[in-house]
Amino acid sequence: MSASQPCAIVGGGLFALVAYATLRRGGLEPAEIAVFGRDPDPAAAWRERARSIRQRRMRSESDGHCLPTTFPGLALRSARRRRSPLPLLQSVCDRYHPTVDEFLEHVAEVRERSGWDESFHRRRIEHVRAVDGGFELSSGEANGGAHPHVLVAPGHPGLNVPPELARDPRAVHAYRPHGYADRVEVVGAGMAAATEWLNALAAGASVVSVRRREPERRPLNLPRELFSRRGLAGFHRSGEDDRLRLLRALGRPSYPPGREWDEPLERAAREGRFRVAAELDGADQVICATGFRKGFRHDRLLARLVGDHGLGVAGDWIVLAPNSTVPALTDAERTLSLAGAPGQWAYPAADTLAGARYAAHGFLRKVERWRTR
Repeated sequence: MSASQPCAIVGGGLFALVAYATLRRGGLEPAEIAVFGRDPDPAAAWRERARSIRQRRMRSESDGHCLPTTFPGLALRSARRRRSPLPLLQSVCDRYHPTVDEFLEHVAEVRERSGWDESFHRRRIEHVRAVDGGFELSSGEANGGAHPHVLVAPGHPGLNVPPELARDPRAVHAYRPHGYADRVEVVGAGMAAATEWLNALAAGASVVSVRRREPERRPLNLPRELFSRRGLAGFHRSGEDDRLRLLRALGRPSYPPGREWDEPLERAAREGRFRVAAELDGADQVICATGFRKGFRHDRLLARLVGDHGLGVAGDWIVLAPNSTVPALTDAERTLSLAGAPGQWAYPAADTLAGARYAAHGFLRKVERWRTR
């Protein structure tokens, strides 16, 4: 048992960085935490996706950051740097959206100040197995040792490409580097799709939005009330069927309301350069803005974890306690938590930085009780 490293984080992305910063603020030293991932840069995968869709601003607001507490957020950081109260005033109205560059600078600062690199191990963990008093972590290369407390933040299990387009030479996923042909069809209707509509139009293309339902228009990924204590309490009180219905509904495509989206689309539609269709129609290029695969079964580590330990599941989700822990594998001596999209059974907005903080604090509370028992 790795007594000197009681905590391990499986995953090396932004949600793992939030968990790490939270543990450091909770008093753990870098030598007490092991982080396992494929790239020491926690923003590597996110940066590639943002660059691919030419993202300029964050959809999240001031609290969409990697620090362990909601306040101070990115608006205060921006106000200090600009010597202007405007970002704070925008934040009060939920209208402050940092630029991608500002966000990435912030990630680099958290990485450096937290000591992330001191704890990082370049290793992909493929198997988490419960043992007496903890969890053994292993990969195809080596055994990562055993740890009493493990937070799994695996990220997304892969890009979702419609089967009928998987071998189509015209098709590219929005989150892969690409340019724009003269005639472009964009499959999907969420944030990435809306961004690609504008990108392709700005490049001079004619665009067809291929979708079978109208997207919802909301400022954030989820309705704002689900980020609140009251909304979360109601979610935790819901039965399995109601919770499944809600989580499936929340997975439907959406993008923010606002003139910055509507005016370019309306202008292009008047010019005959933008329209909506239910089916593909032979364009030169097909951009799959279809997000990620969903559900634990698409993640080999999680699927094996469920199968090996007979964990409770509901639909595509692993059943979790309200604090984001796996009930069957968590007790006074050990903790297994899930963060990111796999944690939605505990926190519907788990696939956000606010959700990462929620899971991290639940994990930290378990670790603190263990240290002081």
